Amino acid sequence: MELRVYDLDLNRKGVIDNFQSLIWTRKYYESGTFEIYAPLTQSNIDLLKQERLVAKDGSIEVGIIESIELTDQANKKQIVVKGRFLSSLLERRLIKSTFSFNGLTEVAMNELISVVEPIPNLSTTALNGFTDKVTFQATMKNLLTIMTKLSKTSNIGFRVATDFVNKKLTFETYKGIDRSASQSANNKVIFSENFENINDTSYSYNSTLYKTKVFVGGEGEGPDRVYVELGGGEGYDLREVFVDAKDIQSMEFSTNEEYLDALKQRGQEKLSSMVEVEAFDYQTSAMGNFKYKKDYDLGDIVTIRKESWGISLNKRITGIEEVYEQGGVI
Repeated sequence: MELRVYDLDLNRKGVIDNFQSLIWTRKYYESGTFEIYAPLTQSNIDLLKQERLVAKDGSIEVGIIESIELTDQANKKQIVVKGRFLSSLLERRLIKSTFSFNGLTEVAMNELISVVEPIPNLSTTALNGFTDKVTFQATMKNLLTIMTKLSKTSNIGFRVATDFVNKKLTFETYKGIDRSASQSANNKVIFSENFENINDTSYSYNSTLYKTKVFVGGEGEGPDRVYVELGGGEGYDLREVFVDAKDIQSMEFSTNEEYLDALKQRGQEKLSSMVEVEAFDYQTSAMGNFKYKKDYDLGDIVTIRKESWGISLNKRITGIEEVYEQGGVI
């Protein structure tokens, strides 16, 4: 497998065909990452420079080099470059003027691209028609941070696709497909020890930060302060948290209802970040009964079962790590 290298103007600079290892980590709610380990040759040094782009066959994501390590020792001559995928470019922009929004989340994500200082060659694409809605306000916030919050509360993924022929970058939104055992509309994908298509498993659960009800404080003082609440629970199941949202100003919204919806959105973001953390990490063979990128992909919901532990979960695939050694996937 070859890795193609481009500059920021999307001009091809060359290829890397002698890398020793590539770790290509895709993520659904945020920018993915990559690491390249290659021989310390003059060609590799000349190609793998800061801010260069790295593309590989079969991947819509493209990486941008953010760190470089050169090692020239008797027993080790190596260049290591690391970086994130191109959606990380959003981190370079601030939403400087107040952005108030009430409507479809997908529309908000696209409009945010247009209200910041333009990113060269980047444009948006046609909407997918997702019906998730949001009301929020943002001032002097980092674009990638806000985009990630919107993604997590709506389950809408985002990425930057690259057209090297026409030298264009495109911001895209997308959603994974429900392929779990609990639905019948799509082909089911089940990873299970009984099916012998899962190994090297690890499971963890943590409820330390878990909250079930949030109180959001808006404008005003004392008895005149505006409050909204979301969530619920009772007895031992009730876990409360407070969010100060005085920075959200009612004057920026057309109606009081929109203002209250914005406070609720802030509360929903808090609840979304304070959940029961249940992680199931596993490996599956590229040669297994389910084919990666054919039967399932990043963002899809699949069923994972570990019968001997009594665990069966329907989980969205929020991260996939592709590891290549000497050009072959492992």
